[in-house]
Amino acid sequence: MTPVAGVYPIVNTTFNEDGTLDLVSQRRLVRFLIDAGVHGLGLFGNASEGYALAEAERRHLTKVILEEAAGAVPVVVSSGYTGTDVAVALSVEAQEAGADALMILPPYYLKPDAEGVYHYFASISRAVRIPIMVQDAPLMTQVPMGAELLARMARELDNVRMVKVEAPPTPPKISRLKQLAGDQLTLFGGLNGHFLLEELARGAVGTMPGSDMPDVFVRIWEAARRGDHAFARAEFGRALPLIRYELQPGMGVAVMKQNLCDAGIIASARTRHPTRTLEAADLAEIRSLRADVDLLAFRWAAARA
Repeated sequence: MTPVAGVYPIVNTTFNEDGTLDLVSQRRLVRFLIDAGVHGLGLFGNASEGYALAEAERRHLTKVILEEAAGAVPVVVSSGYTGTDVAVALSVEAQEAGADALMILPPYYLKPDAEGVYHYFASISRAVRIPIMVQDAPLMTQVPMGAELLARMARELDNVRMVKVEAPPTPPKISRLKQLAGDQLTLFGGLNGHFLLEELARGAVGTMPGSDMPDVFVRIWEAARRGDHAFARAEFGRALPLIRYELQPGMGVAVMKQNLCDAGIIASARTRHPTRTLEAADLAEIRSLRADVDLLAFRWAAARA
């Protein structure tokens, strides 16, 4: 696998109005993301509504998305579970399906201590041959993973090679991980790119936002990498009101889907409960916020209409 860096959006899962999988829209979304210049794709994170998918649906979506991506970019598949043995099995299954890397949450039902977390990731690392990205998201899991533990796993576990840092404040944690692990860990940000500029300045190499404004994040990432910080700040500032709005727990995914649906990329903005359904006031706010952001989604879909 080539070194991981850049913008790896979490691919939204597309549904028909009756809640079944919409595979036509799913393929179209993957094509849009690749055309937008993303560097990779993430499957079954929070923005994918992975928490609302059956295992059979995840398997089918993995097959469809890998087939549509056709090797154009690396694909990172989320394969964590609340039990270690099942997490191992799901990780091996994702590897065999063609995943380039795995993104794994710690167990979050019976919350283990540091040694329990280590055992969980060690078990998965021994079972697979592809890189593991540890998803450090304590706001969601209530399982804290200190920088010392993450650095230890990078030193001692062959396949733990990346961390998605979503434990705010994220910039100081990235600095601490760089200090402890150096180049042994590749660091990404999450939280819909909320602290992207600070994370890149501290040593992160990428971010994993949602799917509705990949071009915006690619422009910011490219500008920061070439040292054009004024342009990166200006682009980020224009998009920040929408980024912030999408970070609201329980409704951010619905906002992303609404943007994609309004653009014509996907056929329906349908989400699955417990993700919120948007109200009229929400829709008005979203459309007002995105008026100041030049979103490729609208031009891309119009060109193919």
